Amino acid sequence: MQAVCIRFFVQEGQRHDGLPIHDWLFKRAHEAGVSGGIVFRASAGYGRHGLVEDRFFELAGELPQSVEFVAGAEQIRDLIERVGQAGLGLVYATHEVMLAVTGR
Repeated sequence: MQAVCIRFFVQEGQRHDGLPIHDWLFKRAHEAGVSGGIVFRASAGYGRHGLVEDRFFELAGELPQSVEFVAGAEQIRDLIERVGQAGLGLVYATHEVMLAVTGR
């Protein structure tokens, strides 16, 4: 099955509407008909503000995370629209993927 993967790039301690940003994104994705998602916490990251690594205790809550979803193009477009309507300016990347199950 052809699908689209979207990856939002967020900060670990980022919140919206009183929720951790990944929980907020999970709720919006569910509303858009996306059946599941996942969060990856980085041990280090490099961006426009420089390098951040988890070696320092004082950086707790500031590491980069990616929040990913795979669904049909229509559901992904709906999710992007919901995020934009909430006034969030999240960086994201999309790419086409093929979904399959091994052994079938």
